[in-house]
Amino acid sequence: TMATTSPKDKYLGVWVIFFMLGLGTLLPWNFFMTATMYFRSRLKDPLLTEVSANQSEAAGEHQSVLETKFNNVMTLCAMLPLLLCTCLTSFLHTLIPQRLRVMGSLFIIMFVFIITAVLVKVPLEPLPFFSITMVKIIIINSFGAVLQGSLFGMAGLLPASYTTPIMSGQGLAGTFAAASMICAIASGSELEDAAFGYFIVACVVVFLSILSYVLLPKLVKSNWNIKLSAVFIISLS
Repeated sequence: TMATTSPKDKYLGVWVIFFMLGLGTLLPWNFFMTATMYFRSRLKDPLLTEVSANQSEAAGEHQSVLETKFNNVMTLCAMLPLLLCTCLTSFLHTLIPQRLRVMGSLFIIMFVFIITAVLVKVPLEPLPFFSITMVKIIIINSFGAVLQGSLFGMAGLLPASYTTPIMSGQGLAGTFAAASMICAIASGSELEDAAFGYFIVACVVVFLSILSYVLLPKLVKSNWNIKLSAVFIISLS
């Protein structure tokens, strides 16, 4: 079987692709978590901000209700869909083709990040911005769970060594998100401009994950023997 046979991986191409896909599963959520400073800045009450400006010594104490609730609501909107969709994926994976689950999830996640980047430049009142942000978090974690479940199912057809790049990519996601935010802030740009560039980077990484998945069948077909590649490519369809 494929699980016990070690296929040839010329130039570690398949390994790198699984690494990119692993990065793409957790990077979206990590980018949202790391950008809390930007999100909370958009939730400030204009009246409280004016008071804080006039009373600088008390500036840190003035927070709107939405600011104080943001982290807790964000976590709730992330973890519940993640749990639910992970369970659903384990039951419904036979009804939805793997290619649709993976490509569909990646495209939706990229679309959400494009919207997030655009909204950086769009002025919104705190409440609508809060609501839209929570909906985006629900969508990203729902489809992230589908993507992750599908990816590990795909890796299960291969030798155990191919689980390593997935885990490595997921492990790098948090570090990459933090490093990207540090670079954005260190650029000296205004918070709005830094956040815009930050979310554009996320779009690029997700797009690279999509390209990686598109290239996977071609790489498998050219490097592996006919029997192994046929079984794996069928699983991707």
